[in-house]
Amino acid sequence: MTALLEVEGLVQHFPIGHGKVVQAVNGVDFTVAAGETLALVGESGSGKTTIGRCVLGLIRPTGGVIRFKGEPMGGRRTVRSPSLRGRMQLVFQEPAESLDPRIVVGETIGEPLVALGRNRAEREQAVRLAARRVGLPERLLDRYPAELSMGLQQRIGIARAIVSDPELIVLDEPTSALDPSARAEIIDLLIRLQKELGTAYLFISHDLSTVRYLSHRVAVLYLGSIVEEGPAAELFAQPRHPYSVGLLASVLLPNPALRRESTIRLEGEIPSPIDLPTGCPLEGRCPLAIPRCSDMPPADPVAPGHRVRCWRHQDVAAVAQTMDYFERFQIEAERILTPATGRERGTWAS
Repeated sequence: MTALLEVEGLVQHFPIGHGKVVQAVNGVDFTVAAGETLALVGESGSGKTTIGRCVLGLIRPTGGVIRFKGEPMGGRRTVRSPSLRGRMQLVFQEPAESLDPRIVVGETIGEPLVALGRNRAEREQAVRLAARRVGLPERLLDRYPAELSMGLQQRIGIARAIVSDPELIVLDEPTSALDPSARAEIIDLLIRLQKELGTAYLFISHDLSTVRYLSHRVAVLYLGSIVEEGPAAELFAQPRHPYSVGLLASVLLPNPALRRESTIRLEGEIPSPIDLPTGCPLEGRCPLAIPRCSDMPPADPVAPGHRVRCWRHQDVAAVAQTMDYFERFQIEAERILTPATGRERGTWAS
């Protein structure tokens, strides 16, 4: 697939005074192909949202290169530039906080089209189409966001994002604030919209069950670095980094009887992003650490499209015993999601 978005060596440091910086993102590389979903996963503070905002030009990166359709971004070429305006959009985590409470839903959805120079008749037509696509009744277009449920508010945010026919949407934890039923409906909506519109997603989340259901590829972040990246089905079935194993083992299963203890336990405190270790950032918490871990491992390709930063990734693959129950968790989670979404079983993204 052709790369729609390319990120090379992305660095984002935030000065905090006295010569110190918060090292939020440290040399991140990834691509997003047209029409695919790449998920960025990791704990809070891992740099996921910062990367998304750098991609959109909301934050000026400290270093690195971001290309959209082969052309570098930065300087005068940002999402606000005439050539890119409307082609990259964002869906926020908190729908209520991202919607202007003083304007009605229809005007909110049509806001991006004002900057694109569309006249009123064109905007109204596009707004009605976007509302139908996200399942928003037309009678609600004259209501205010505060009159609607959070699930409907997030549909408004998604409609606002797709109204300009973007090629890439950054989804920043779009389901984390929703109840389980609304979350399942929004997930299904995003999958359907991607099939209909061919839009690429950069999906930022810590909800691994959602990530597995929605994503084609996954990049696992730890303290601003991608420690593992690969096809979603392969990474979930056979993770190669201790941190990936730790994340998967932490998932709360719908049925406690399915749970098994992980053979790789991460202990200790997360290092400060102000004073990161020089080698592998997980060294102090990893039970498989060896002296060589004081040097940062390269991104080693372990399979087509699958790379991992770990000196002992072969040992990790040999001892990671949590994935057999996680496959059963997928079946259980799919059974729970199916009544809400109407999807058939066996339709995980791959």
